[in-house]
Amino acid sequence: MNPTHAAASAELQSIRERLHQYITEELIPFERASGFTYEDRYSKETVRAVWQRCRELGFYGLQVPPALGGKGLGVQDLCVLKDDVAASGAILFPHILGDWGGPSRIGNLIKYATPEQVERFILPVVRGEMGTCFAMTEPESGSDAGSIRTRAVRDGDDYVITGRKHYISASAFADYAITMCVTDPDKGTDGISAILVELDRPGVSLTYDCLPMTGQHVDADIEFDHVRVPRANLLGTEGAGFKTAMGRISVNRLLHCPTMTGLARQAYEMALDYAGRRRQFGGPISRFQAIQHMLADMATGLYACTSMIMDAARKADAGQDIRKEASMCKLFVSEKCFEIADKAMQIHGNVGVTKNHPVEFIFRRLRLYRIVTGTSEIQRNTIAKAVLGRA
Repeated sequence: MNPTHAAASAELQSIRERLHQYITEELIPFERASGFTYEDRYSKETVRAVWQRCRELGFYGLQVPPALGGKGLGVQDLCVLKDDVAASGAILFPHILGDWGGPSRIGNLIKYATPEQVERFILPVVRGEMGTCFAMTEPESGSDAGSIRTRAVRDGDDYVITGRKHYISASAFADYAITMCVTDPDKGTDGISAILVELDRPGVSLTYDCLPMTGQHVDADIEFDHVRVPRANLLGTEGAGFKTAMGRISVNRLLHCPTMTGLARQAYEMALDYAGRRRQFGGPISRFQAIQHMLADMATGLYACTSMIMDAARKADAGQDIRKEASMCKLFVSEKCFEIADKAMQIHGNVGVTKNHPVEFIFRRLRLYRIVTGTSEIQRNTIAKAVLGRA
């Protein structure tokens, strides 16, 4: 566990300790006994078993309001836990807190759901019985989210949906997608709606050609070929989907950051240990100033990243608009943590560039984070607008 995080409460400390015990005594031994690697394709049954075990132990859906079976955990506490699990070395760590298909994918969308939608879609995810994904990106609509083309046309009591969503995270484990569709093409972003679409409906198909550089089978393209969905699956009001999506993005961006610091922390700690064990020219390489300086830069970078994240998380918990701060964190943390992984690889030498060594995998994984949830360039645009007083 990361000793630099001060426990905000006795409850948080208890969760951290129980998480550590579960990961080290149960999850990692299970992964090793099963021969799992970073690039395996995991079945829904395997990940669902992890979801339900974590739910049983009280880790799954911690951020969900108590009325829906969670603990209403704040952003600060969630950031601490996300760093802990990412730094743990567990291959399946994203499933522990529900990042890949679980409650993290729901976010603030809960408040727009009808009572029927809560029963059919929200609670099964909280219980680890179903998975979900957020489907907005399209082949011709990435950073420009307002240019989506997937159409949902009214037909009696149904919508008929046609279009394609691209590189949708966690879709490999999902049972339904929170799908951004154009319901009124004449209104621009005010004509975009969020519709809950079960992925086993006729006309829905998933293709898994978009394998990322990490080799992890998490993402898929989702094709909607005249898919008929009841209008009761509309989330919130018609035309409010884009605003709903944008409302979740700032906190979502921030919550990616402790995963990055956790991975970078794992790489740093491995580099620190390796520098003390690796012997060259009659002694450990940690005695060389070049190695010492790299380790010093890595430790400093982690401190800066963690401090930024926790400051933004405090503001989020206080109800402040963190659009600027979340983009600052996403920009700085993604680039700094990749730099830390690069230094860890350098310290490990030929060991660090060996395929599927933890440091090599972390290097690839952290490079990916400079793209997802908005590229570094998009973050700079958001920050610039804010500091120039235009947003």
